[in-house]
Amino acid sequence: MTPSPRPPAPHADRPAPLYLTWNDIGAATQALAKQVTADGVPQAVVGIVRGGMVPAVWLAHRLKIRDVRTIEVTRTTEEGINATKTPLPTVRNPASLGDLTDLDVLLVDDIAGSGATLAHTADLLRDLGPVRVRTAVLAVNRANWAREADPERAIDYLASLNDTWIVFPWEGQHEH
Repeated sequence: MTPSPRPPAPHADRPAPLYLTWNDIGAATQALAKQVTADGVPQAVVGIVRGGMVPAVWLAHRLKIRDVRTIEVTRTTEEGINATKTPLPTVRNPASLGDLTDLDVLLVDDIAGSGATLAHTADLLRDLGPVRVRTAVLAVNRANWAREADPERAIDYLASLNDTWIVFPWEGQHEH
């Protein structure tokens, strides 16, 4: 399914999506960088492909970290607002992470909906021997949150808590 050039009308039982701008992303990554720095600058940043790569690279620049890696972990089966999700996260090419032994690693994603992708990926990273794995997201959609712990306790650094679907500027779905 290809994204529609215009956002769909909100469902009666769901609030309208929140459309973030590049300025919003800049402010969010600045806030995250400040939070991360307060706990010590990590040695490597891992971005969850696709959406997590933009904030991962932006954070790496703000934190002056050159070691940026990727891992592809997905839950959505299609593009678009309120896209269908798989029961469990799907991981592709975990070898792309390389050797994380004894590193302090920051795992970054754009959004945490249910929290499953971030938690699953953090566990995957921990199995690779880093001394520390921290997590950061630009936004949490509490309407989909499904973890026992509240987002503020389950995620080390987060820029915003929301109760609706978030549309990021790199997704190409702009409010008209």
